[in-house]
Amino acid sequence: VRTTVRNVSRSASVIAALKNGGATPASLERLTFIAASLDSDDGWAEAVKGCTYVHHVASPFPAELPKHEDDLIIPARDGSLRVLKAAAAAGVKRVVLTSSMGAVDYGHAPRAAPFTEEDWTVLDGSVKVPPYMKSKTIAEKSAWEFVESDANSGGMELVVVLPVMVFGPALSNDTSTSLMAITKLMDGSVPACPNLNYNIVDVRDIASLHLLAMTRSEAVGQRFIGASSDKSKSMYQLGQIIKAKRPQNAKKVPSIQVPNFVVHGLALFDKTIKLILPDLGEVRESSNKKARETLGWQPRGVEETVVDTVDSVVKYGLV
Repeated sequence: VRTTVRNVSRSASVIAALKNGGATPASLERLTFIAASLDSDDGWAEAVKGCTYVHHVASPFPAELPKHEDDLIIPARDGSLRVLKAAAAAGVKRVVLTSSMGAVDYGHAPRAAPFTEEDWTVLDGSVKVPPYMKSKTIAEKSAWEFVESDANSGGMELVVVLPVMVFGPALSNDTSTSLMAITKLMDGSVPACPNLNYNIVDVRDIASLHLLAMTRSEAVGQRFIGASSDKSKSMYQLGQIIKAKRPQNAKKVPSIQVPNFVVHGLALFDKTIKLILPDLGEVRESSNKKARETLGWQPRGVEETVVDTVDSVVKYGLV
């Protein structure tokens, strides 16, 4: 297995995190690192050389709204194409691309029916779509256009995984943006729950879905939504799970939901809060039927995921 990091000095921390996740010495001996970045051609030919399968899982995610949406869109699109071009030139059999539900369920009229792989985020300008969601949509569409041209791809296969909000156990104190939804509930920085609803999936189940996408012939040329269930959970409901299952860690978990107008007011002074405004009060359900029935994928329940997430952020001192 060969993986990329922007700086090889990070390889030691990656290995340490993998050990925390149960990686054996024998498996770690088979892991090598190549320095590569999505904004440069350097390193990618070496990274994919001799590979049968390539997983492209990285994309820039903002801690706050960027000044210009192209700051996200261009690196996401060009980075994906950079990886695909290198993979095609190396004769790679199949690429598994991690896209996002953000490429599926934005820009639509409110609906009760869950979104499926047939849906795409609407970019016709009729509804304002957040820059990250726009970047994932454009990057994925560019990837499909690339592989559908034999002149570009040489017949290389593509499978796309569409994760919803990813929770699950951290492997170190190097946190992620998605885990902040849990840590902010627990550390008192969110005195009341905003009206946010999340479709949730466990990081371990997303990993298994990537492996199925890599190995199963039925997956070729398909998109697969990665969601634990067809029902979302509100931030308030997540807090209630923490209170019920880990009361010792729930002393600062809020018990009330904040009105939407208050969140809009706070967003005037906090750029991180401004990020959540497009999702405030929205309910977008996601169907995992295709992944379950086509690939035999079996995700765990949301409650188990939330509890394991809480245990891990406590273990690594993130709260």
